[in-house]
Amino acid sequence: MAEQPARKAPRATEALVVRTERITPHMVRVVLGGPGLDGFDADTFTDHYVKLLFAPEGVSYPEPFDMERIRAEYPREQWPTTRTYTVRAWDPVHRELTLDFVVHGDEGLAGPWAARAQVGETVRFLGPGGGYAPDPAADWHLLVGDESALPAIGVALERLPAGALVHAFIEVEDASDEQKFATEAGIEVTWLHRAGRPAGAALVEAVRALDFPAGDVHAFVHGEAGFVKELRRHLRMERGVERERLSISGYWRLGKTDEAWRAIKREWNEQVEREQEPPQAA
Repeated sequence: MAEQPARKAPRATEALVVRTERITPHMVRVVLGGPGLDGFDADTFTDHYVKLLFAPEGVSYPEPFDMERIRAEYPREQWPTTRTYTVRAWDPVHRELTLDFVVHGDEGLAGPWAARAQVGETVRFLGPGGGYAPDPAADWHLLVGDESALPAIGVALERLPAGALVHAFIEVEDASDEQKFATEAGIEVTWLHRAGRPAGAALVEAVRALDFPAGDVHAFVHGEAGFVKELRRHLRMERGVERERLSISGYWRLGKTDEAWRAIKREWNEQVEREQEPPQAA
């Protein structure tokens, strides 16, 4: 068998921090700009995301920044660490990219960075990627998530037309973490307060108690992997929602670092799919 060529490292986009804002006690908004965003585009999906690149502590890279060179010349443990964040907004006219970060003090990597980000600071990232946008042909929409999914749900809500039938459930710690969205008439959010309960418990209860409208549903369910797994089982096996009508994934896993979760996420998802597929009709 012929040896497969090494996969080429993706090109990184370079941007500058132009402003920051703490929009709730646990969420910081960082707006990026600069000439490096020429040619960037994130208008197709409502869950567009980018992968931010963070150099390990004490490691610096030669300019111009080149992922191919870094992978060739640096040991793997000195490659940039990635963190994935949803594109909250993209303004092609002013060439500004908005990202929202969940911040819990010094916990994690990207959150603390966002909390102290300075105007003029250089940011590098890969992407964008994405795959979901509300299907305008659906009879109704189900949007479910915790803080990690809040930016993507916000974009989806703001893209839906007036009068769209939507059931949106977002779980946050308390009322201070709720946000306002620029939605059309008749589109509202049900905010659920965790108040110290396990992540996603209130979301599972709300979806299970929902009187599902008739017709075709297009669903978006993202957040902590434990509750996502439970809701996937409910939607597929108890409600009979077709797999193709679900955008569903665990953004994070309670008790796992981002690296540890990403290392097992694919296998975990495949196992969940095997366990939760309804039996085929004879």
